[in-house]
Amino acid sequence: MVNIAQVTAAPGPDLLTPDNCAVLFVDHQPQMFFGTGSGDRTAIINSTVGLAKAAKAFDVPVVLSTVAAESFSGPLMPQLAEVFPDQKIVDRSTMNAWEDADFVEAVKATGREKLVIAGLWTEVCVVLPALSALAQGYEVYVVTDACGGVSPQAHEHAVQRMIQAGAVPVTWVQVLLELQRDWARTETYAAVGDVVKAHGGAYGLGMVYAQAVIGAHAAG
Repeated sequence: MVNIAQVTAAPGPDLLTPDNCAVLFVDHQPQMFFGTGSGDRTAIINSTVGLAKAAKAFDVPVVLSTVAAESFSGPLMPQLAEVFPDQKIVDRSTMNAWEDADFVEAVKATGREKLVIAGLWTEVCVVLPALSALAQGYEVYVVTDACGGVSPQAHEHAVQRMIQAGAVPVTWVQVLLELQRDWARTETYAAVGDVVKAHGGAYGLGMVYAQAVIGAHAAG
């Protein structure tokens, strides 16, 4: 029951903010993309880079991880590495990143309890650490359009498994705009606009149009 006297204009505690979350990128590597068949791979790359730029725009801590980079899967995709050129990449042998001590220490070092996860494949390298993190008390948000599985069924079943365990499905644009939430936040306004125009498809073109026709400060 709502207590009207206690209702205020304030965000709820479940919302992502630049101060309460970290973003984990798991196994966005060439060999993993070769086996991805759940959706358009170019779209997954675009969503992943958009998410990375969103994290950078709000100075959200990130963890970058690969699996068997030198022996099997290849390096982290260059478009993602370019966003964080000085970021250490945690390479693992484990399919479940949460069974790698260096990965878990990197997550712990962020000091955040809300984990935003994206990766390949959804049914292995995303679902396993997501379930493991949930079991240890973390709140997990899965960026479904920056993930991909070997088939539509594999991706969807993995997402449903994570939802049933308590994870929250989101998209990269949702994360970006949830972090911004108010176009009057001028310190990140321009950066958010740049990310949307570069990776937001028709929505990004809409911002280009609005700023060209209405004015430079037209909101998204």
